Amino acid sequence: MGLKKQIGMGITAAALGLTLIGGGTFAYFSDSETNESTFAAGTLDLAAEPTTIVDIDDMKPGDSITRDFILENNGNLDIASVSLDTDYSVNNVKGDNPENFGKHIEVEFLYNVDQLNEVIYATTLYDLQDMDPEVVKEEVFDELMEDGLEAGTEDDMAVKFNFVDNDEDQNKYQGASLDLEWTFNAKQETGEEI
Repeated sequence: MGLKKQIGMGITAAALGLTLIGGGTFAYFSDSETNESTFAAGTLDLAAEPTTIVDIDDMKPGDSITRDFILENNGNLDIASVSLDTDYSVNNVKGDNPENFGKHIEVEFLYNVDQLNEVIYATTLYDLQDMDPEVVKEEVFDELMEDGLEAGTEDDMAVKFNFVDNDEDQNKYQGASLDLEWTFNAKQETGEEI
């Protein structure tokens, strides 16, 4: 075999080897898989019915009125606890310290079981307004809703408002009015491994 043929066969063999090596680099099996994830936060949605606490005229010392409230969890997360903020303003009081009218309105939080109303906790609006909402939670709502309020459920409570007759002159409260605002605050349960 001539030198030219040997060199030509060597070049051909080298080219074939490079082709096999190069071709082997690009010829392989492959596969891929794409996974998707969604993280959606749940909702807390506490509703209180009725939205008007009390709307009454012509109260006199010694009068009382009871209102039933329904607390609903319209969200998709369980509510661990409920607390209550109280705020009020007083109008048309004769004399000093109109906010003292709240001292004459007693609030009784009641169990409402089989029409027998047992007092859970009693205080005045005056004291309730200055009370830490956490204390109200412990004294009232922890008693009413021992296990919180599960998503999609409701619980009821009764509240009795008494215009306290203190057997003293309460004339300065004639014509007075008190605008009460309650804010129910819900907290979620502690997070957990899902």
